[in-house]
Amino acid sequence: MTQPQRVLSYLEALNEALAQEMAADPSVVVFGEDNIGGTGCDGTLGHAWGPTRGLHNQFPDKVFDAPITEAAFVGAAVGAAATGLRPVADLLFIDFAGVCFDQILNQAAKLRYMVGGKARVPLVLRAMWGTGMRRGAQHSQSLYSLFAHIPGLKVVAPSNPVDAKGLLAASIQDDDPVVFFEHKMLYFGSRGVVPEERYTIPLGEAKVVREGGDVTIVAIGRMVNEALGAAEQLAAEGVEAEVIDPRTLSPFDFDTVYASVEKTSRLVVVDESSPRCSVATDIAGNVAENRFSALSAAVRTVTGPHAPVPFSPVLEDAFPPNAAKIVDAARSTLPASLSKAS
Repeated sequence: MTQPQRVLSYLEALNEALAQEMAADPSVVVFGEDNIGGTGCDGTLGHAWGPTRGLHNQFPDKVFDAPITEAAFVGAAVGAAATGLRPVADLLFIDFAGVCFDQILNQAAKLRYMVGGKARVPLVLRAMWGTGMRRGAQHSQSLYSLFAHIPGLKVVAPSNPVDAKGLLAASIQDDDPVVFFEHKMLYFGSRGVVPEERYTIPLGEAKVVREGGDVTIVAIGRMVNEALGAAEQLAAEGVEAEVIDPRTLSPFDFDTVYASVEKTSRLVVVDESSPRCSVATDIAGNVAENRFSALSAAVRTVTGPHAPVPFSPVLEDAFPPNAAKIVDAARSTLPASLSKAS
């Protein structure tokens, strides 16, 4: 009899990746903010939402909390990585990166270059991002564009549990510093079939999550689900959208996007962050520069507004892109023969 497939949440997939990497490699250590947590700091909670739940009990010498001093523990992680460990440091919210930006920008990202490749910095910096949990303007930002701009850093933003596990494992095994973005709303809201064995998903490889021939939709993180919802709505109108999940934002897999645009001749990019100097505009600009002749319509971007994330639930819900906005953007690229709106 066929065994039922194992379904994990996004949180559980991250937890399993951390446990398997620590079990397989003595050099992997986990520390930062709220990695133990829980009532009485017994390791039962692990992080504000639980991706490190129980890991302190399994690996008491490898999982620990740091004081709430981001500059200190990120700096310590850079030093640990340069001297033989593979630290996974947890910033909790990516908004806190401002406190330790010099350690990330000028130390972690530059060290290998500054010493002519004679040192490596196998550091993973985990952090939550994004809107949806009523955390206000200082705990809800989507700042991956800042880090994708910095040479020397790799930037990862998985959209589902199976990718979260494989990409986190690959990030831990990578010899360069990786900033690993975990959307808060995916922690409990995303579930999927996840292999039990240890595996990796290569960094820098996008995934076509839905095939189509009429318009390409590239979406980041939680926005992949919104893009898939939009694709279903478009399909009901006779429009087949191809949806691409970049998974890694730096290095970026432009070849997969280019191949799709050459097939569909239209592109919509969906990015929860603000529009100025964003990953969305970078993708749009590269396609316009390198595949202009393949386009039959202007590239459209669907992003959050250029504004702080509001605390008001009504305003916050209206802040990020959604399926309806993506559908409208896709329709605007279509000829009259395909566009229901026309």
